[in-house]
Amino acid sequence: MKNREVAGLLSRIADLWEFKGVNRFKIVAFRRAAMVIENMAEDVEDVWRTGRLKEIGGIGEGIAHRINEYLETGKMATLEEASAEVPTSLIQLMELPGVGPSTIRLVHASLGIDDVAGLERAAREGKLRGLPGMGAKKEQNILRALEIWGRSHERIPLGLALPEAERVVSALRERGFTGPLTPAGSLRRMAETIGDIDILAAADDPEALISAFASLPFVRHVLAAGGSKGSIVTEANLQVDLRVVAPESYGAALQYFTGSKQHNVRLRGMARAHGLKVNEYGVFRGAERLASRTEEEVYRAVGLPWIPPELREDAGEIEAALEGRLPRLIDEGDIRGDLHVHSRWSDGINRCEELAQAAEVRGYAYLAVTDHSPSLRIAHGLDAERLDKQLAELAELNARLRSVTLLAGSEVDIRRDGSLDWGDAELAKLDCVVASVHSGFKDDEETMTARLIRAVRHPAVNVIGHPTGRLLGSREPYRVDLPRVFAAAAEAGCALELNAFWNRLDLSAPQARLAKEAGVKFAVNTDAHQTGQLGMIRFGVGQARRGWLEPEDIINTWELARLRRFLAKGR
Repeated sequence: MKNREVAGLLSRIADLWEFKGVNRFKIVAFRRAAMVIENMAEDVEDVWRTGRLKEIGGIGEGIAHRINEYLETGKMATLEEASAEVPTSLIQLMELPGVGPSTIRLVHASLGIDDVAGLERAAREGKLRGLPGMGAKKEQNILRALEIWGRSHERIPLGLALPEAERVVSALRERGFTGPLTPAGSLRRMAETIGDIDILAAADDPEALISAFASLPFVRHVLAAGGSKGSIVTEANLQVDLRVVAPESYGAALQYFTGSKQHNVRLRGMARAHGLKVNEYGVFRGAERLASRTEEEVYRAVGLPWIPPELREDAGEIEAALEGRLPRLIDEGDIRGDLHVHSRWSDGINRCEELAQAAEVRGYAYLAVTDHSPSLRIAHGLDAERLDKQLAELAELNARLRSVTLLAGSEVDIRRDGSLDWGDAELAKLDCVVASVHSGFKDDEETMTARLIRAVRHPAVNVIGHPTGRLLGSREPYRVDLPRVFAAAAEAGCALELNAFWNRLDLSAPQARLAKEAGVKFAVNTDAHQTGQLGMIRFGVGQARRGWLEPEDIINTWELARLRRFLAKGR
């Protein structure tokens, strides 16, 4: 898929225009188009080939022309023109999270800074705080952004890595390979971020499979291709490594290369206690191989039931397995609906009817349309009059929908004092209230904790959205005493969201596990802004599994009647 590639080009144009001070409405249009394309489920190249570019919400004549130009020629004249007078090192600076092209323009014009090293040096020497609109705090924020940027270039977000791995697997299947073939490593464990993408295969002719792998059409560079190992860089600039083992060793190799390192150390220790040895070739007693073909055999040989990959972190899973306490983890098929979705009434792309149709395709029983409340003007938040019109539309749709129910919801801003952006009259009209923080991220811990607890205790609030406010690789969580929030949520009967959007995954898995132990219920939601993003539920399910969550812990695995009773707690 070229979605990420095309979206990146449009975002780059917007950054360069902002750096140059171009009309902000053009910048906003390009940023919106980039977001839409990056998160489309369908390949933008397929849409282009079938002449449907302008059918995509947010893609006008001008942007469609530029996409067409790029997919036809491999070039985009607008980008080349915008880039002509800006050094590459300055373009790299625009990638810093939370800094922005306008700030880069200021430091470049004032201090002549034109690269990452120069910016870091100036910030550490206190040279930025004298510039207009900048002080010591802003300086520290830039240093933090540089640190986050450095880390983000070392790890790949799950939401980018998993589709690329699946692309490779699918391409090899299309070329006739029918043997075992699966992602391994931290990717199989559904970690939030990973290093390189590792794929494991079993084949009698490894060289033929490696040759096919190295010749895939989306390969940009071949780093290695010989024997039983291959390594490529794809056109998405992601490294993918393929390892091929003999079929009789596949189970042992899959267990070994899935990890984690700490989990495998524990497993080897158990094996030694039984006079056994475990490695990527099998479980051995002396020279005799006792198990190797399947993971189940490997675990059974050392006295354990099979342990789901998401739990393999040496975080108590070995003890739970020995004592028969492994959880029955949630599966994607357990999800009956999504309780945090946006429509074109606020900052979403699709009409409510289109959202309902997409929910039906997924086999959902319900979907909560939760557009923004008034104060989030940047997201076109609804006022009371528009809310009433939306509620009327949802009622009309529910009267003719057959298999899915649309719940009338809202993502309501939590103000800085903990009060809600809607009054009691509006809240009473809603089936589902998701309350979220969208401002004041730098408040101190006590202020933020009190803010969230007040919202949790509001009788109309059903779910706290993205509870820590983090954005992976670009924004750190705000400071909050989560154990206090967990205790308040459990007492009030308010669920916490596990936001499945790939750059949020908020709560984290350890936080979700702690919240579960405190008696909290959860909602695994996508926060989708277009129909294609409903599929990101799988990232949230993976995170929930890493947090030891079971279907009973998650309110949107419940049937509609039971869910309605939960949602009606304060109405």
